[in-house]
Amino acid sequence: MAKNGFAAVRSPYLVPYDGTFRVDRTATKPPAKHADKETCKLWLAEAVEELSGLQHMLYAHDYHSVLLVFQAMDAAGKDSTIRAVFTGVDPAGCDVHSFKRPSLQELDHDFLWRSATRLPERGRIGVFNRSYYEEVLAVRVHPEFLKYQKLPRIPKKLDELWEERYESIRDHEKHLARNGTLILKFWLNVSREEQRQRFLARLDEPEKNWKFESGDITERGFWRDYMKAYQDALNATSRPWAPWYAIPADNKPFMRATVAELVVASLKKLDLRYPELEPEEKLRFDEMRELLRKDR
Repeated sequence: MAKNGFAAVRSPYLVPYDGTFRVDRTATKPPAKHADKETCKLWLAEAVEELSGLQHMLYAHDYHSVLLVFQAMDAAGKDSTIRAVFTGVDPAGCDVHSFKRPSLQELDHDFLWRSATRLPERGRIGVFNRSYYEEVLAVRVHPEFLKYQKLPRIPKKLDELWEERYESIRDHEKHLARNGTLILKFWLNVSREEQRQRFLARLDEPEKNWKFESGDITERGFWRDYMKAYQDALNATSRPWAPWYAIPADNKPFMRATVAELVVASLKKLDLRYPELEPEEKLRFDEMRELLRKDR
């Protein structure tokens, strides 16, 4: 068990904590024995049903919150995975936030502020579709974005800035974990070729045209830069109390089922339970039953 109360669920996709994670050695496809679409759908359905029950208990217990962070390249399947995994969750206990270009108000605050204002309260699940990690991913790939952030100082060597931000993120997540937030972070690892095929589908299939943006093709040209940024960020911030999982994303059914299973297994580690009534209140149950029977 980690000092902060959580121990990450073991998985072949868990990013180690010792800085040895390498993108070029990380699978984008599932093992052949787990690639069957129908089997993955059944696996997902079972996990979603179990997640629904655990979420009700989380809400009733009201001592923990859950923060799930999803990061990925375009077309990796973040939206569809979030939709598939949380399809059976009571919306009263779950919030999904998508983080895009920061507003002028958000730029007037530190880089963690806009996500901190959307953190889940106790008893609830918060899902971040992109997150504060964009500040060491997209901003690292495009350092020209820094000129809009009104920073009092920018080191001449930008590597120093990224290290400072990694430190801020680690401290932020450790603080959340110490105060009862279960943090799980998923990098949906899609291959460059699979992304190309999905972009073509967005162009060729009318019902998918709305998903396409010309800027996606521009960003694709920075693929190597993004992979280096992901590798460094995951190595710097995967910890037992805030683990990263690098999930193969070329097979969507497998990806969704794997994410759902990891969320379920992690929630089970929280020792959730329904609150117990005070003994004095239980003693009145017979009286309440009798009153209800007469109330016709």
